[in-house]
Amino acid sequence: MPEHRSDGQQNGRNGRQLTAASRQRRWRDSASLELPAIAAETSAITSALAIQDSRSLRSATCQTRASSGGFAGARPPALYSPDALPQEAPMKFGVLFTSHPDHKTEPHPHRAVHARVTREVMLCDRLGYDHCWIAEHHFSNQYGILPDPFAYLAYLAAKTRRIQLGAAVMILPLHNPLRVAENAAFIDILSNGRMQLGLGSGYRPYEFEGLGIDFEARLDIQEEGIGILLDAFHKHRVRHDGRFFKHHMRPEDEIFPYPVQMPHPPIYLGAGTERSIAQAAKRGFGLMLSTLGDFQTVAGQIAIYRRHMKEAPAPLNQNTAFGHVDVARWVYVAKTDAQAKADSAEGLIRHISHFAGTGTAGYLGRVSEKGGDALDYDKLSEATILHGSPDTVIQKIQMLKRVTGATSVLLHYPPYYGNDKAQASLRLFAREVMPVLHGEERPLVAAAE
Repeated sequence: MPEHRSDGQQNGRNGRQLTAASRQRRWRDSASLELPAIAAETSAITSALAIQDSRSLRSATCQTRASSGGFAGARPPALYSPDALPQEAPMKFGVLFTSHPDHKTEPHPHRAVHARVTREVMLCDRLGYDHCWIAEHHFSNQYGILPDPFAYLAYLAAKTRRIQLGAAVMILPLHNPLRVAENAAFIDILSNGRMQLGLGSGYRPYEFEGLGIDFEARLDIQEEGIGILLDAFHKHRVRHDGRFFKHHMRPEDEIFPYPVQMPHPPIYLGAGTERSIAQAAKRGFGLMLSTLGDFQTVAGQIAIYRRHMKEAPAPLNQNTAFGHVDVARWVYVAKTDAQAKADSAEGLIRHISHFAGTGTAGYLGRVSEKGGDALDYDKLSEATILHGSPDTVIQKIQMLKRVTGATSVLLHYPPYYGNDKAQASLRLFAREVMPVLHGEERPLVAAAE
């Protein structure tokens, strides 16, 4: 239903458009940013890559079928070619939700956390964010409380209209890969083609112990599971007798349902080690990187990914996420840099300190190995967190893109800021930051608003 605005509301919106437009001109005409030395190497790597927008490819992909998965007609073109000319694509912006409770406002048993996250996902849908991601975790109230991402994504599919919905990450070693394929396809149908799948090996031993899975074998389990998952999507029938999984489907059986996005929804791999990053590239997956690596660290990780991309065979390189790199960052936007620091510094440092002392620092970029500077807000602001005024955050994201070649930023924030401040930051980012970095790709949305 069309949205009706009063003259005052429309004038306010026009004012915001002028602000965004003037800010865009300002950054376009400004002098080049001072970049680290690694930028030159990263630029050379990324100049050989044509990053194709998955939205423009989705309609063609959905109408075509791969020969290995029962497709009729010609095989779709590969999404990556080492000889392709560079294409400049606007960055995409999503939000990573970990369902982490605030123990003061969402006390035990923390049921209120799910209502809050749902409200924020629905707000992001209205504000024009490209995607949101839901993290899987078990057995603890010290981080996320979300045992079943698929159940929650099905619920969110009915609550939202346009935003892409993803699991980031689905801990693949804790699941039967055939069930993951079935459920991802089903959510893709329920959401009318908005499903995205982020996979990861997991990093918390107690989750594996509680579910009876060998933590030390998780990378091997993941590699075997990924092969089965891809066979399920591309062949629709799996016969496999492996170390961890055994599947003996009859010749007359077929894996249903088929997703809307054929042969499968966009698939990403959450990775941090050279082994897992190379695996993401060789399997034709998009890459997801965690929150605390500085820009140079992220650039090095993306360089590994780019080097291995040409090893992905067809049809794996037809994954619409292939070549896309989503970098999770702590993000908070306020009217001024000083206000952003006043609103967020205490909660952010408390959040990081907690993980540095609980054996999960590796997920956050091994913060515990960086010493005291890692817990200093001003040091983090230099090349890690994206906090500040709209102008400051725009500048930082432009630098992130130029130094690393990242294609998407996943906004992340702890639960300690309070509902009003968290939602105000999401609104301000959508109103003042996204239009500048999207160029003229989309009209400025009203704060939903």
